[in-house]
Amino acid sequence: MKVLLVNGSPRKNGNTFRALSEVACALNKEGIETEIFQIGARPVRGCAACYACVGRGRCVFDDDVCNQLSAKFAEADGIVVGSPTYYGQPNGALLALLQRACFSGRAGVQGKPAASVAVCRRGGSTAAFQCLNMPFEMLNCLIVGSQYWNVAFGREPGETAQDTEGMQTMRTLGRNMAWILKNLHREGAEPRPAGEEWQPMHFIR
Repeated sequence: MKVLLVNGSPRKNGNTFRALSEVACALNKEGIETEIFQIGARPVRGCAACYACVGRGRCVFDDDVCNQLSAKFAEADGIVVGSPTYYGQPNGALLALLQRACFSGRAGVQGKPAASVAVCRRGGSTAAFQCLNMPFEMLNCLIVGSQYWNVAFGREPGETAQDTEGMQTMRTLGRNMAWILKNLHREGAEPRPAGEEWQPMHFIR
């Protein structure tokens, strides 16, 4: 089993990476393979609402990491997405990628255990955390929690390691994710309930 952890910070080794690394370490101790995917600092596109991706499983724009991320989602058994907090929101580049990858490559995300992690200097983390969870809730994912909201504090690179409660929260998240994955994949486990056919309802007639 493998969990993909997405570092939504432009800083490769900043506080978001440190928080995700703590989750990954706990997963590894439980025998779960991990990969931390760095979105990088290069520009990314926002969704153009062209719907050209429908039926293709990938975004038609292939000049950034979106399709690479979608492929990683499809390979993973579980997903953790982390982001720094900017003005009470996740990194805009990460949001653009998630919106495109979760729409065009939804089959690779749907129904999987998923979690979000938000890192901040002082405040706004719970709003960013809630925002990150929204796509997973729409895709019938099993949202994995911890002993507190999955947040950690720190400003300068590496400071998050000093947030002892935050690091404990990350470790607990990792163990919870491992427990869910092991139970989902154990011999004799009951399959997930079959979903109903989607019945979209629009309020403007």
